[in-house]
Amino acid sequence: MKVLVTGLWICAVTIASCYGAVTWGGGLFAKKTEAYLEGLQYQKLAPINIPMIAEGRVQGYVIAVLVFTADARLMHTLPVPPNAFVVDEAFRQIYADPSLDFRKLAKYDITRRLAEVRSAVNGRLGAEVVKDVLVDEMNFVPKREVRS
Repeated sequence: MKVLVTGLWICAVTIASCYGAVTWGGGLFAKKTEAYLEGLQYQKLAPINIPMIAEGRVQGYVIAVLVFTADARLMHTLPVPPNAFVVDEAFRQIYADPSLDFRKLAKYDITRRLAEVRSAVNGRLGAEVVKDVLVDEMNFVPKREVRS
């Protein structure tokens, strides 16, 4: 009888310790993710051709390829994807900027301009959907180098 009780005791302790190890150690080996990038979706936009007009003529074109990150959950609930809004706002911001003159090259505050694009798009969408707008490429092509 003593042997039977000892055997049952050993089984009960083994089962309890296995249950405790699985319950307590379940999150020890889980991969830790960075909270900032969680739930973001990356969208690369098609190139934008923006005419630069000075002295009543087209001087050339700014060709920009933009990328934005957006909240994935909010993007799937929107009736219209924010891609068109980002392209439109970037076009408006660059086209209407009087400080952007390729005849007199100077440093350009692209960080401020992209922040304005992000805030304007979020304002138009009515929610903080777009988290960041990034430049993938940006070039200026003078009109004399444009092929028809």
